[in-house]
Amino acid sequence: MQGRLFKGSNIDFADHPRFAGVKIAVLVSGKDSDTVSVSVLEISPGVEIPVHTHDPQMDSIFVVSGHGDAYVNGAWQTVEAGDYVLAPKKAEHGMRNRGTGPLTLFIHHSPPLY
Repeated sequence: MQGRLFKGSNIDFADHPRFAGVKIAVLVSGKDSDTVSVSVLEISPGVEIPVHTHDPQMDSIFVVSGHGDAYVNGAWQTVEAGDYVLAPKKAEHGMRNRGTGPLTLFIHHSPPLY
């Protein structure tokens, strides 16, 4: 795999395959890398990604814009742009949008989820 520049204006979002009201843009998948997958999620206002776990993936989540709640360590906690959530493998986590605009997240999974 060679280095790439992903221009924000050229990122294509699609409906998330599991969560209604969530758009996903997969930037790096398991086809590109055997160590990571990278995606951007846009969660619509009022939408929740339910509490879930990954095994064997670690989930690394950076809040790009918007505000909402992250389920971490057994409780919902407020998040906003600039916040970072780390969910080790098998750790329960979830996200919900409490704002009026999209909650945009930069997601890194290792090993790849997609």
